[in-house]
Amino acid sequence: MLLEGVLLVVQALQLANALDLPAGSCAFEEGTCGFDSVFAFLPWILNEEGHYVYVDTSFAKQGEKAVLLSSDLQAEEWNCLRLVYQITTPPGSVSDPSQLSLYVRFEDESFDRLLWSTKEPSDSWLIASLDLQNSSKKFKILIEGVLGQGNTASIALFEIKMTAGYCIDCDFEENHLCGFVNRWNPNVNWFVGGGTAKNTHSILPQDHTFRSEQGHYMYVDSVYVKHFQEVAQLISPVTTAPMSGCLSFYYQLQQGNDNVFSLYTRDMAGLYEEIWKVDSPGNTAWNLAEVEFSAPYPMETITITAVIFEVAFNGPKGGYVALDDISFSPVHCQNQTGLPFSAVETSCDFEKDLCNFYQDKEGPGWTRVRVKANMYRAGDHTTGTGHYLLANTKFTSQPGYIGRLYGPSLPGNMQYCVHFHYAIFGFLKMSDTLAVYIFEENHVVQEKIWSVLESPRGVWMQAEISFKKPMPTKGFQCSLSCPGTRSVVFMSLCKSFWDCGLVALDDITIQLGNCRSPGRVPSPPGECTFDQDECAFTQEKRNRSSWHRGRGETPTSYTGPKGDHTTGVGYYMYIEASHMVYGQKAHLLSQPLRGVPGKHCLTFFYHMYGAGTGLLSVYLKREEDSKESLLWRRRGEQSVSWLRALIEYSCRGQHQIIFEAVRGVSIRSDIAIDDVKFQAGLCAEMEDTTQQSSGYSEDLNEIEY
Repeated sequence: MLLEGVLLVVQALQLANALDLPAGSCAFEEGTCGFDSVFAFLPWILNEEGHYVYVDTSFAKQGEKAVLLSSDLQAEEWNCLRLVYQITTPPGSVSDPSQLSLYVRFEDESFDRLLWSTKEPSDSWLIASLDLQNSSKKFKILIEGVLGQGNTASIALFEIKMTAGYCIDCDFEENHLCGFVNRWNPNVNWFVGGGTAKNTHSILPQDHTFRSEQGHYMYVDSVYVKHFQEVAQLISPVTTAPMSGCLSFYYQLQQGNDNVFSLYTRDMAGLYEEIWKVDSPGNTAWNLAEVEFSAPYPMETITITAVIFEVAFNGPKGGYVALDDISFSPVHCQNQTGLPFSAVETSCDFEKDLCNFYQDKEGPGWTRVRVKANMYRAGDHTTGTGHYLLANTKFTSQPGYIGRLYGPSLPGNMQYCVHFHYAIFGFLKMSDTLAVYIFEENHVVQEKIWSVLESPRGVWMQAEISFKKPMPTKGFQCSLSCPGTRSVVFMSLCKSFWDCGLVALDDITIQLGNCRSPGRVPSPPGECTFDQDECAFTQEKRNRSSWHRGRGETPTSYTGPKGDHTTGVGYYMYIEASHMVYGQKAHLLSQPLRGVPGKHCLTFFYHMYGAGTGLLSVYLKREEDSKESLLWRRRGEQSVSWLRALIEYSCRGQHQIIFEAVRGVSIRSDIAIDDVKFQAGLCAEMEDTTQQSSGYSEDLNEIEY
């Protein structure tokens, strides 16, 4: 349970400065400041005495929706959006509570991006602090309230405020405390110090911000400790956008007392990781601490990463700990040496070259290849017709062979996720045919962090590995391709003649933070992998001849994929030809998409393998038209591999995208799609994909409606 005392002070927010609120803000004193109710839904009601807007079940039914939309906004610098809200539910009504969600609507995207959502009821005002990444695009804030069960269910908005800076930044001078909350403990808690607060037995310092007794800070005191290792926690707002850089703050400890002051991160799974701890008491003045901090996941995944300041006391004479001026900067800490991290520099799809990866000087063990897919060898994972790396080829395969691919150098003492796709072709179980190691300088093996265990399947498989590197060697200062530093190494082994199959590698990325479990993370807006469900796609009817969500191989032999495109073991959508008759059609419809000016890019992967394969088409259906317009089409067998399709189109009105599959002349005509993605703007790599030399093409139909 969180201490409500901190939250109750929200009602003390001064509204006298309402007219001076920045763009994207509103105190709802005399109006809604450019925020308008969307006509197609319930209206938000402005309270007669001002102060807030609301929607409740006195004039609406359960499940009805109210939408509040801002005027056009722009944030060329990083911003923090704070929302003061309250959700109330009738006593005992918890089965279907009301829900409040906040979306970002970019001017050139046909869908809204969910930034935050909650169903948490409260008898007081609560604060949500949401980071908005800097962007040159215009956008709108969309606030959606859906009423829950009960005759007295309601949702209210007290204030919306958008200010420059990061949400984690705080000098504790504002009453809302920047959204920081105390985790309540019967004996020890974080309190606001300074100003007129004189209710402690410890001698409190002046604040750091103003160097004045009137300034404010947070503190925790041991005077009421009753048990060994009593713990007080101050929890930051959760991050809603990827952040990586230096977190700094000022602290003060009472000298010579028995307490432990630590800093933790808490990820979306609720796991804690210590990233800093006081190693010496310091002096009686304010001490500066700088910590490398990373919350790497994109905001589409609605990650829940929080920073927790924790003090553990071993008795009532533990003194106090004070905290002030928390600040984040997207650069390396001054007390750190070494290379900055760049996900771009540590990723490669091998379409043009090896990027920043390299091999042993004595001879290449990995060969960059591009092949026409067949029963015995797949096309690449990126597009189905591009390049990838192949080890144990006829030029290198021999007993005792080892091929090493060295990745870029990485800064030390940070958590990483290595993500890549691999495929193995062979006849026997090939344990350790592909392994991933951490190498120290001079190519000394430090640790093996992953290896292949399963028998070869000839399918592109996804692998994700979380690991934390120790600090790099002293004096670590060289380029990303420097061979004398630690790095991730992909090693292909060939133990004996019978064990030497083909090993393929593609689409390597290295990111900060722990790897996310695909089953726990929803698809980002505008994307669908079909691994959790069918996303927002619908069908007019469902029967044996409809689109089906499946995994692994389809029931009919010599047609259909062996696995999905996303991970190799996930789900995709397909038609089962053995349940259909020649010429029968199945339609998969997207959710209604908002029309916007400019180009859209639709990408997806399709699989059309089988002697009797029929037709796969993509149509655009405008809201006001009864007839669909053809955007893209493929007829007959295309490849044994997944192929990428790129479709560029524009439509200013509301519309839907329809995938139509037509059964071919025989039961060997299964058709599948996977990894559908809608993006704003021109399709990337358009020039590259229209000049494929393998016999396949990714046509870009530039159609405007």
